[in-house]
Amino acid sequence: MAKIAGAPISWGVCEVPGWGAVLPPDTVLAEMRSLGLAATELGPPDYLPADPAALKALLGSHDLALVGGFLAVTLHADVRSTLDEAARVAAILEAGGAEVLVLAAATGLDGYDERPRLTDDEWATLVDTCARIREIAAGHGLRTVLHPHVGTHVEREAEVERFLADSDLPLCLDTGHLLIGGTDPVDLARRHPGRIGHVHLKDVRGEIAAKVRDGELSYTDAVEQGIYVPLGDGDVDVEALVELVRQAGYTGWFVLEQDTRLGDGGSADRPLKDTARSLAHLGKIL
Repeated sequence: MAKIAGAPISWGVCEVPGWGAVLPPDTVLAEMRSLGLAATELGPPDYLPADPAALKALLGSHDLALVGGFLAVTLHADVRSTLDEAARVAAILEAGGAEVLVLAAATGLDGYDERPRLTDDEWATLVDTCARIREIAAGHGLRTVLHPHVGTHVEREAEVERFLADSDLPLCLDTGHLLIGGTDPVDLARRHPGRIGHVHLKDVRGEIAAKVRDGELSYTDAVEQGIYVPLGDGDVDVEALVELVRQAGYTGWFVLEQDTRLGDGGSADRPLKDTARSLAHLGKIL
């Protein structure tokens, strides 16, 4: 039976300062459970309680498991503080019964609209830091995956391929962020079936993704303009992707994600409606 989870970012809860309105955890988790989702990711640092007892109590009150958590940290610099933060988050994830730590190679700048170029030495540090974080996470019973993500140092197709060549860390296959960065997620899954360690399912509008890729539109503005849509409404071949990873033996979670900003006229009802549509589409595929 397929394991399907949600994520707070679909409800507009993001680690970027000033991203938008933030709904209370009880509201977000209750809506996830009302859709029949079995689990959630952790969300931004300290959105859900860091205290183990409080975290377990909150998740238990909504009958949800914890899949893992997204950790965007500078992997190419400030290594000591990065390792300390990874250890802190890994301990929280372990306490919540999670399985996976989802890393992203943050630039060190706020948001995902600027991306300084790395030197070869900084890239080598990035790869080494990933390996060190994997060891820390393994000590907490967690797997570690690297999430190619817009506005990070592993975004474009050449960077994804370079990471696959230089590191043996599995990837979080995020269908939306990969496509925005210029990587066909279905082709990636076909060529590297053994490197898929976690799956974030989202759909995007290809014409807006192209504008982000070409520098015509910032990522923040693209989200405002509706780059993300429910599964089946965009240009990701979700059916082919799901079939490929399952044929390759993937038995992990499918996390429904749709990067959302609330406020400025956005409807607080949208996350529930969009996630319901994505869930219905995925249900037909499965």
